[in-house]
Amino acid sequence: MIPTFYEMIATAAPVLAPNLAYIGPGAGFTFLSSFLVLFAAIGLLLISLATWPIRFVTQWVRRIRSGVSGGVSRVVVVGLDGLDPERVRRLIDEGRLPNFKALKDEGTFSELGTTLPPISPVAWSSFMTGVNPGKHNIFDFLNRDLRSYLPELSSAKVTSAGKTSLLSKIGLGGSGIRLLRKNQPFWRVLGKYGIFSTILRVPITFPPEKFFGLTLSAMCTPDLRGTQGTFTMYSSNETECKDSTGGVWIHVTEANNRIETSLSGPPNEAGRQPAELTLPLIIQRRPKDDGVDATISGQTIHLRPGEYSEWVHLTFRCGWLKRVHGICRFRLESASPDFRLYVTPINLDPERPAMPISAPLYYSLYLGKLHSSFATLGLAEDMWALNSGAIDEQAFLDQAYDIHAERETMFFDALKRTRRGLCMCVFDGSDRIQHMFYRHNRKDHPANEGKDSDRHAHVLDDMYERMDGLVGRVRDSIDEDTVLMVLSDHGFCDFSRAMNLNYWLREKGYLVMDESATPGDYFAGVDWSRTRAYSLGLNGIYLNRVGRESKGCVPAEQAAELRTEIADALRHMMDDEKQCRAIREVYDSRQVYSGSYVDNGPDLIVGFEKGYRVSWETAVGGSEGPMFYDNTRYWSGDHCVDPQLVPGVFLSNQQFSDEKPAITDLAPTILNLFGVPVPPYMDGKALTRNGKPQLPTVETAESNVSSVEVTA
Repeated sequence: MIPTFYEMIATAAPVLAPNLAYIGPGAGFTFLSSFLVLFAAIGLLLISLATWPIRFVTQWVRRIRSGVSGGVSRVVVVGLDGLDPERVRRLIDEGRLPNFKALKDEGTFSELGTTLPPISPVAWSSFMTGVNPGKHNIFDFLNRDLRSYLPELSSAKVTSAGKTSLLSKIGLGGSGIRLLRKNQPFWRVLGKYGIFSTILRVPITFPPEKFFGLTLSAMCTPDLRGTQGTFTMYSSNETECKDSTGGVWIHVTEANNRIETSLSGPPNEAGRQPAELTLPLIIQRRPKDDGVDATISGQTIHLRPGEYSEWVHLTFRCGWLKRVHGICRFRLESASPDFRLYVTPINLDPERPAMPISAPLYYSLYLGKLHSSFATLGLAEDMWALNSGAIDEQAFLDQAYDIHAERETMFFDALKRTRRGLCMCVFDGSDRIQHMFYRHNRKDHPANEGKDSDRHAHVLDDMYERMDGLVGRVRDSIDEDTVLMVLSDHGFCDFSRAMNLNYWLREKGYLVMDESATPGDYFAGVDWSRTRAYSLGLNGIYLNRVGRESKGCVPAEQAAELRTEIADALRHMMDDEKQCRAIREVYDSRQVYSGSYVDNGPDLIVGFEKGYRVSWETAVGGSEGPMFYDNTRYWSGDHCVDPQLVPGVFLSNQQFSDEKPAITDLAPTILNLFGVPVPPYMDGKALTRNGKPQLPTVETAESNVSSVEVTA
């Protein structure tokens, strides 16, 4: 068989790793010299094209020797994050999802068991590895630093290059980004059997891993500031310029129809001033209309109220020869009476990425050249901008669908070029839109107070119809021999009541404050010498254990009894104001997880009832009361509840006979479809297709790989 173009460019011979330079103490961010990025990418591409005949023969020989035969030629997977089976059933019955119905009639439609907790980074990690969180080490968006108790990203960690040197000033310093997800994705197993994969925007693939294929990273890919997404809001109204989660508000003044300000970019190198790299931003009113001209980084952008600009390329200077590139979009919210200008988080420029966001390195450059610029931030839809009032619902919806359209373009190009093997893309808009518009699902939602509840009342159902249309176009693009799977990682439900677990722990004496301290975020004022338990993230409670936490006070022999005591108390707790239970179940991680990394996760996982979730304060270590309160934010839907309440969706054009598939079953199922033996470490089981027998589980050198460390 003649290799496709994608296969030709996917596996270049080994070359030196990209050189990185650390910038900003504690910023958790590294960047590459743009010249080195371009040089390395071109070199990789040339090597790849020159050596593809050798590599093709090598892969062909490897596949023959592996004994893989009789499998399908292509599997296409469409991930629709957060799609809920209950809503899918209703809309199918109403005749509004014809393509989902067609898959249901000709193949399979069922609920898909999700993970504990039912959170995207956990669920997608279990999808790709086929194992429970105790084996892949992702338990939440956040983890805690065992020395300081401060929250940190659960999926990736930056290692510092140390002191600033002459080499770092010209872009040759060194530091690394380490992937904290353990175990290997199943497409890496496929690659070892000579089966090619194209993987687009699957969560928890940053930093990107090398395998026989192409990948573009997704969730947890940072912005140029090294954060998970920081917008900038300029306003002439000083009263609204406030501290805000996920954004920076800047008060501006106007003189002679002109505003002079600046846009902050990445942190500077350690020890250098200013602490942040900035670009001058000049805004000039246009006298003939309501628009303005914004001049930045050597270009002028014409802006009209209520419209997004195209992606704007930015160049920040750092050191003697170094340039850092990013992209952003501008949206003029209003020109008068108050001037309000929103700027999206500064994304990494896919054509000149400040750090690796694809494998091979040049794949993002290829996509950028082929499809123009596109969002690279892991959480690209700016939910915090809507939550804080920087933008309105229509602006958020426009942004979400623009990002969705970018991803569709990439995916359908990948479908054309990946003629055999695995082709997969995850679309996030379905999750983000439900988070921000779920208040429209019920008239009495507390988030509706003082807000328009009519204009976007049909957004959720309309979004499901859009996803059905996407699936229809995929069906039209594949042949009858291609296996199609459509899945979601979890379902969705209402989030109308928040519970502060740390406040409850304080009330019960498990979390103790210093008597002279004021409670605050990040465990401010906590007396760790007397604190036995604390909560961080979206579902977990941790014991302050001796030998694990730096100031632990709970001996190992008391841990099991304390877990049982806290779990029993929480199970019987009531929300007195609403006269109902807030918690469905509390799980002991030692009983529900298995594997080498169980001790890294929470000791207890709280499974809330529908309508409840941990409070915003709990997620970042806050302990201020009240214990329960109404959630009045735009972020009005969620899925951080008991996993039994929010299963995902599984659809396929093939008939699978299993009654209760789980998300961990899909990795072994896809391996089985290709005729590849399922590694014995996987917890999931291959689903039965059309009564065909499963391949036996085979112990191989590859299947023994239970922990893969990736450093970019």
